[in-house]
Amino acid sequence: MAIYPAVSTTAFKALGEPHRVEILEALRGGEQPVGRLVERLGLSQPAVSKHLRVLKEAGLVESRIDAQRRLYRVCTQPLAELDDWLEPYRRLWGQRLDDLEEHLERRRNT
Repeated sequence: MAIYPAVSTTAFKALGEPHRVEILEALRGGEQPVGRLVERLGLSQPAVSKHLRVLKEAGLVESRIDAQRRLYRVCTQPLAELDDWLEPYRRLWGQRLDDLEEHLERRRNT
């Protein structure tokens, strides 16, 4: 079931786990092998591989084989779709914060 035409609940569920978010953060700097992610996160190799599988199934990462290792990188399209989905909420909060600022300014002037 789609939450937004292009945003699946799978991406939201995948990002609901803190280690998966850490993996995405680690991959922001570019492709990395599983071993480097294991070192950075302090998790076991099977745990990192499991998280990578979930991220891959959600379309948030992709991999390629380079000799004897698999390199992972971020897929930006699903993140762009999430960003598009969040935009109306950012505008809503921006407006509410503007309203609060105006209210506080009126109180200071009275």
